[in-house]
Amino acid sequence: MAQTQKTFDNLPDEKRQRVLTEATREFAEHGYDQASVNRIVNRLGIAKGSLFKYFGNKQGLFEYLFGHAIAKFKKPLKEIRDTPDDDFFNRIEKSFLASGAFVDRHPHIFRIYLKMLFNESFPLREKFLGEIRKAHAKFLKQLIEDGIHKKQLPADLNVELAVFNLHSILDRFLQGYAVPSLDYGIEPAGQSMKDKARAMTDFLRHGLGHSSC
Repeated sequence: MAQTQKTFDNLPDEKRQRVLTEATREFAEHGYDQASVNRIVNRLGIAKGSLFKYFGNKQGLFEYLFGHAIAKFKKPLKEIRDTPDDDFFNRIEKSFLASGAFVDRHPHIFRIYLKMLFNESFPLREKFLGEIRKAHAKFLKQLIEDGIHKKQLPADLNVELAVFNLHSILDRFLQGYAVPSLDYGIEPAGQSMKDKARAMTDFLRHGLGHSSC
């Protein structure tokens, strides 16, 4: 870690959290290119030089913020992964619910993710999206391999294809939860987040080719 970021990590928790909160809000509302360090420091009531002392420049600030967000994203997934006695599909249902809870707790972080996802000119887009997907794929692969080992999934299951499809479903599910207008006209009406998670899990459990009865 750069020495400047170590300086930031040594700040009191409250001050460090205020900086991260305001920076997250700025990038969420304005994207990367239009985000203003001046607006951030004005809201914080600190000198612009202080922020540069901690992060070097705007990119350094965003990279630190991104790493912080990834750590928050991984935490509930690790808790799900580290419940070894749980059924595979119970873990998938918990993943749906944990993802929704993440959006509820960190809406600005998820807004940044959406801007990155749908804006091809977002700086370092491939790097950041690649890190998110790598972390999620590792988590899903561990769950799938454990499910195969426990005979909860077919022994001949194509793990890579299963990871791809589960990631795609979970990611799209989360987008629809965060931005309901994406699913107008196709989403079942009147379902709570818990109901949706259970319905999606049951769909995955039984599949298109099998009766749920």
